[in-house]
Amino acid sequence: MNIITILIIILVVLGLWLAGAFNALVRSRNRVKESWSDIDVQLKRRYNLIPNLVEAVKGYAAHEQSVLENVIKARSAAMGAHSVKEHNQAENILSGALKNLFALAEAYPQLRAVESFTKLQDELTDTENKIQAARRFYNTNIMTLNTQIEQFPTNIVANIFGFKKSDFFELNEEAAREPVKVSF
Repeated sequence: MNIITILIIILVVLGLWLAGAFNALVRSRNRVKESWSDIDVQLKRRYNLIPNLVEAVKGYAAHEQSVLENVIKARSAAMGAHSVKEHNQAENILSGALKNLFALAEAYPQLRAVESFTKLQDELTDTENKIQAARRFYNTNIMTLNTQIEQFPTNIVANIFGFKKSDFFELNEEAAREPVKVSF
């Protein structure tokens, strides 16, 4: 074989590897987008349930207006979030506000007996579970993409074509463990 044939073989192999690495990165990026859309669907469902829940509580706990206002403000902030980082912060605040709302509901046994409230609470709990599952799926895809972007030699392809690392969607586990403060 002559040198030209060897060079052509090397270039073809290099081109095939480059195409494969690029396609793997695109596939991972698209999985991240798909998994974020799963989270987005569940967050929108959650946002739609919250006003109904607040209305159900209003009649029983009218003097607890600050708790209800905090939930409404947190919902608005979460709906206005654009980046994953903003969603992380807003969702942590919203989770804390909802936790306070449910703690407030515990103080009103007659509210817990209302079927519409318990149904909304169950739906919200189900939605929270779906958000957790979607978050795990999203974070797994983020880990795969970020690993590909960092690993040699794929990092070269990622840098050439402008692939960027993405943020994980993490909820503040510390806040979830804190006891709820309810004062009357």
